[in-house]
Amino acid sequence: QARLYPPPSKRLAPDFFFHPQVYRGDGETVRLPAGQYTIDVSRGPESLPESRKLTVTAETTELFPGGILPLRVFEARYVDMTRDCMKRGAPFGVCLIKEGSEVGVPAIPHEIGCLAEIQDWDMQQLGVLNISTRGTRRFRIESTHCEPNGLICARAEPLDDDAGAAVSPAYSSCGEILKALLPRLPPAQMPQEPHLFDDAGWLSNRLAEILPMPPLARQRLMELPDPCMRLEIIHRFLGQQGLK
Repeated sequence: QARLYPPPSKRLAPDFFFHPQVYRGDGETVRLPAGQYTIDVSRGPESLPESRKLTVTAETTELFPGGILPLRVFEARYVDMTRDCMKRGAPFGVCLIKEGSEVGVPAIPHEIGCLAEIQDWDMQQLGVLNISTRGTRRFRIESTHCEPNGLICARAEPLDDDAGAAVSPAYSSCGEILKALLPRLPPAQMPQEPHLFDDAGWLSNRLAEILPMPPLARQRLMELPDPCMRLEIIHRFLGQQGLK
């Protein structure tokens, strides 16, 4: 059965419940849960409306220790969680979704994720928090429960940080590739100094975040406790892409 999204009764400004449509300027966005949509687009009463079919896949977010992850937080449960974390100076966990979607019904996460520390925030649009987070430490979920508002809370154990390991000369090309990629990153995603190109853990984490690979492959890299093995797999991947 067809339904409107975002639900009119739950819309926040600048969208209002009594409008059949939502308004966005050029470059502005609205997030959609996974599904198939028929979108009617108009630029005003003097323009001809267009109808388009759109398929949205489930969005997946991955964060590695030492990485930077900008987020737009707008669902009430996540806004409340973010405000609580900022008030207490506490991190929150970021996990790849195993089943479900980031919006709507609570999703099932993978067991291993990364703690995110909030470094900066702003609210340029009412009801939407823009935050910049930095990955600090990996963890393994032991158990979860769902709060009444749909927020997933977990009992988790911290995992050991990567042991300091030098980059093998056989994988030195990985560092050169990352140096070439960093200037192309948006400023909001640029890794913080120092840039440890000779550290296997730091180098493998940054490449795992940047390189185009399936989310599940990125998750498997996250789960590896050995940074040298992580870098070896990435080196092999680069070779398959003709980049080694």
